[in-house]
Amino acid sequence: MERRVAEQLRSVLGPLGLEAHAFKVGWYNAVLQPAFHLPYPDDTLAFVVLSTPSMFDKALKPFVKKERLKIIRDPVDQCVSYHLSRVKERFPDQRMDVMFDYEMLPSRKPKFLAQTAAHVAGAAYYYQRKDVKLDPWGKKKIFGVCIHPKYGGWFAIRGLLLFPDIQVPFLEQRAPVDCVSTEEKRIELLEQFNFHWQDCRYRDIIEVKERYSEEQKAYFATPPAERFRLLGLSQEAQ
Repeated sequence: MERRVAEQLRSVLGPLGLEAHAFKVGWYNAVLQPAFHLPYPDDTLAFVVLSTPSMFDKALKPFVKKERLKIIRDPVDQCVSYHLSRVKERFPDQRMDVMFDYEMLPSRKPKFLAQTAAHVAGAAYYYQRKDVKLDPWGKKKIFGVCIHPKYGGWFAIRGLLLFPDIQVPFLEQRAPVDCVSTEEKRIELLEQFNFHWQDCRYRDIIEVKERYSEEQKAYFATPPAERFRLLGLSQEAQ
């Protein structure tokens, strides 16, 4: 069942520059405190959805062009929401719950921890402070970051697809690729991500096969309120 669902998702999301990686809810819940658990049985089938560098040209720009006469608040969020909601049409006989990376619970906690989901699904390795043996940061707050084995830091985690009626007790967990394997490189990665993230050097901590285009870099480097003109949208579209 997992394989059939995965193939369907690949056929829909692949041409849009999106990836879907399977995991069991229990793998995710096992590494988090109860306050962050997903409210599903452990064997429930789930997929974490990533956007790759090609999503900008394959999905976002066509979506904006098609939707240009309608109200657009955040083009990327609305584009991903539109395409993931259309995935439901491929599974008319299955319940499918969708969670987006920007959604919050009433408690102001995120609905899911995106980087943890990517790690347990084997999609990208979540490098954290605990992965460094000789911690050089003292009392500084250090945030972790996911690195994709193909795209480095040139990707984003966009959402979860959950299938409450599909239980996959025999699904085997695949470990994420540890592509930043030396202590020196891990320190460099966390330093760059935490203190110099604007220059994007952390994204190239490994040799990548594809990165954001100059147009896409400019888009994400621009303050959100000013991004509309880069996509050819008027301020009235907001």
